[in-house]
Amino acid sequence: MRKILCTVLILGSFVAQGQKKKDYLVTMKTEMGTMHIVLFDETPLHKANFLKLAESGFYDSTLFHRVKNEFMIQGGDPTSKNAKKGSRLGSGGRDMEKIPYEFVPEHVHIKGALAAARSNNPEKASSACQFYIVTGKKYKPGQLKGMDAGVKGVDPRKEMRYTEEQLKAYEDLGGTPFLDNRYTVFGQVISGIETAEKIEKTKVDRADRPFENVSMQLSVKKMRKKKITKLFGYFYN
Repeated sequence: MRKILCTVLILGSFVAQGQKKKDYLVTMKTEMGTMHIVLFDETPLHKANFLKLAESGFYDSTLFHRVKNEFMIQGGDPTSKNAKKGSRLGSGGRDMEKIPYEFVPEHVHIKGALAAARSNNPEKASSACQFYIVTGKKYKPGQLKGMDAGVKGVDPRKEMRYTEEQLKAYEDLGGTPFLDNRYTVFGQVISGIETAEKIEKTKVDRADRPFENVSMQLSVKKMRKKKITKLFGYFYN
């Protein structure tokens, strides 16, 4: 019995190690191009929820319903499927259970960040389905000084302390640092960010909805991390 138990434990260890060597690659296709996305293990609730919805076809034919140049593109509203042109979108998914706040300082709003939209709630709980992809803008070193200093009891970023690498990323790539520690970042576009750049420049109405619909189709594939690195140049920590 002890020998069998040991064998099971050893096999379980190998399985666990094998799982760590693989990750899920999310492919998001739109009329303007394709993006490839990875989701972070450090935000397990958001990762599991997004994968579940993506694999079920929940996002297929939904629109990027809110677009702001040098800021972000937002989608995931289930009511946007087959929505009439000009109709107001963004309220869909409120009947779904919110996802608890999972912001971690390692993942900030640099260009290409995938983050969860949310309503104005004190717990900072995320929408169960709506998300945005950061396009943002570049920041000069002087603009970032004191960005994470905060004021105790006032600034919601009071626990945020940027690393030199993060500050450099905001300077070289750009992003939306003012959203850090306010919304949960749970993934990153690792290929095709030019698609988001095209979408952010589309003409929009007063509610920031594009005049021409931009829909999405999502697919998920599990593959070895080494292959993801080889294909897209994304390196895991």
